Amino acid sequence: MLAGLTGALLMVGAATAEAAVRYYPVAPGVSLAVRTGPGTSYGIVRYLPVGAQVPIYCQTPGTTVTGTYGTSNIWDNIANGEFVADAYVKTGSDGYVASRCA
Repeated sequence: MLAGLTGALLMVGAATAEAAVRYYPVAPGVSLAVRTGPGTSYGIVRYLPVGAQVPIYCQTPGTTVTGTYGTSNIWDNIANGEFVADAYVKTGSDGYVASRCA
């Protein structure tokens, strides 16, 4: 009985953590470069299509970039080893909207 309850609690915890991730729109008309790290000197992995929305798992400081939504050194981690400049993501804030990356 206890093993079943523990498994159920783990599943609820995973669902709660997954539900906590928000998606944010990339600036209109922008095909945004996804990089391997938080800066313009990192390699480009791919480009997001125009109209994309991205999850932000964590954020970290990096190269300062001027984009559609101002000038910022915040970079958004959108997947394992993938970062985009926050200046092109409409978060509704000039600051951090997610925890700092470890």
